[in-house]
Amino acid sequence: MAKEVVRVAKLEFNAGQAKPGPELAGLGIVMPEFTKQFNDATRDRGSEPVPVEITIYKDKSFTFKLFTAPAAYKLKQAAKIEKGSANSKTTIAATITKDQLKEIAEYKLVDLNTDDVEQAMKIIAGTAKNMGIAIEGWDDVAKLKEEAKAAQIAEHKAQAAEAKLAEDAKAAAENKDFVEAEVIKKPADEEGDE
Repeated sequence: MAKEVVRVAKLEFNAGQAKPGPELAGLGIVMPEFTKQFNDATRDRGSEPVPVEITIYKDKSFTFKLFTAPAAYKLKQAAKIEKGSANSKTTIAATITKDQLKEIAEYKLVDLNTDDVEQAMKIIAGTAKNMGIAIEGWDDVAKLKEEAKAAQIAEHKAQAAEAKLAEDAKAAAENKDFVEAEVIKKPADEEGDE
């Protein structure tokens, strides 16, 4: 008879470095037992982040499944950058080669919804695009950089126009307050003239 599943939790720890803590505390499992098993299973993966799916059963036992490191982590590693672009439309953070893309796609293939390397490359290329990472031999890098520069100029113009509108609105509000004060004040002055 199959054990009754109480909960399935998806977490992420650095390879070989899981410790008892708040992420595990609410799961109702023996934390030191999980961390030991996880660390032993991932020790050979350096310090990369390892997503894990933990299935918790009614008797407080558990099983877990390890996944490959996130595509974003592998892309940053390949591009030798700390983080992707804050705005991928205006900034190209880095470039990688088509061979690096294929290598990452082959690595991630076991966790993707496809078994076709070309399709996996498209999926990883989408992640790269969102991070502002261009792919030589896949993307038209020169065109992407040109588009990013144009988008950056347009964004600066839009911000300048927005700032000008805000400044004009503030000046108009101050002028309105001044005009209203004059209107209120004037009748009182005229009464004194009589």
